Amino acid sequence: MVAGATAYRFFRHRPPAPIVPEPHAEALKARLAESREVIEEREECEAAETPIDEAEPVPGEVGDRRRSVHDRGREVAEQMRRGSSE
Repeated sequence: MVAGATAYRFFRHRPPAPIVPEPHAEALKARLAESREVIEEREECEAAETPIDEAEPVPGEVGDRRRSVHDRGREVAEQMRRGSSE
């Protein structure tokens, strides 16, 4: 008899708990919508960019000038290293 009462209590249907709205749900929905807009804007911006594998090579004149600037920078850095060790 005790086992039957225990089983009855365990298996009887209980009414579902009332649905309580989450207080932060609206704020979270707004943030989600805002992030979707940002993603769409980023995709639009990236669509206008040229992928690196489709980019045109740097013209020789600019490439030579860039190379010379780097070479001078290396020379100055080397002189500074030598000057600090003396």
